[in-house]
Amino acid sequence: MRLVLLVCLLLSMVVNAQPVKQHGKLKVKGVQLVDEKGKPVVLRGMSFGWHNFWPRFYNKEAVKWLAKDWKCNVVRAAMGIEPNGGYLKDPEGSKAKIEAVVDAAIEAGIYVIIDWHSHNIQTKEAKKFFMEMATKYGKYPNVIYEIFNEPDKETWQEVKAYSAEIIEAISGIDGDNIILVGNPHWDQDIHIVADDPLKGYSNIMYTVHFYAATHKQELRDRCNDALKKGIPIFISESAGMEASGDGALDNEEWMRWIEWCEQNKISWVTWSVSDKDETCSVLKKGASATGGWKESDLKESGIRSRELLRKYNKRMK
Repeated sequence: MRLVLLVCLLLSMVVNAQPVKQHGKLKVKGVQLVDEKGKPVVLRGMSFGWHNFWPRFYNKEAVKWLAKDWKCNVVRAAMGIEPNGGYLKDPEGSKAKIEAVVDAAIEAGIYVIIDWHSHNIQTKEAKKFFMEMATKYGKYPNVIYEIFNEPDKETWQEVKAYSAEIIEAISGIDGDNIILVGNPHWDQDIHIVADDPLKGYSNIMYTVHFYAATHKQELRDRCNDALKKGIPIFISESAGMEASGDGALDNEEWMRWIEWCEQNKISWVTWSVSDKDETCSVLKKGASATGGWKESDLKESGIRSRELLRKYNKRMK
């Protein structure tokens, strides 16, 4: 009898440790991301680097390690679009890498962002891709669609029109899962969105990206104003260094951002699981492709990112 009770307790602990088992299908209520019971949810996790530049990390074992050791309750699969090896030149190979991460996240019981990692509008190709993803994964509450990583020179009117078309395409297949919408100048123009948001959709949020050594109080002020106007925000990419991805960490400003996110119950994802010779790549050259990373495998940004995730996702056992 005691053995049966022990097994039941262990099974219960495993289920409760899985964020998707705990929270279920996510919704947007006002400016807040909430779970299926209407309780606020904050997703905190890591973004993989561009799939076409660092494909070796796009595997089940790396996802499992991020969930287990880094305590990520979300990962982001960043599918490069235009560069060599990207979706435009290799759609099938690109989808295979993204699906490996999505499948692994579903198995691990965490949320996963399918990120169209582009700086340009590619409506036809994006619509085809997201319709395929919605058809394959729309039944899973784990999935979040990020339909435009970082518009750069496009106007909000151009991004808005593109976004509406892609949202309609996804919603025709999957009308429930969360959709993340980008905005001009690398997701900095949330104030423009706030004055002219998309209308008629209940499951969308708007992305803001910050790199703490570059983006400071001015951007947080924009975010605060947007929140007051009812604009739900999701930080789908962030880190502690300069916007170039390089330079020294500004840990004080990074913490101001994290504390701001926590105070406002805003989800945040850190960039990136890769081993490029730059500050924002959290892994050193030679780090295993399949997780199991020791502190000696991590750069300063990796050590700090892991610390933050383990601290704020501490309820995940």
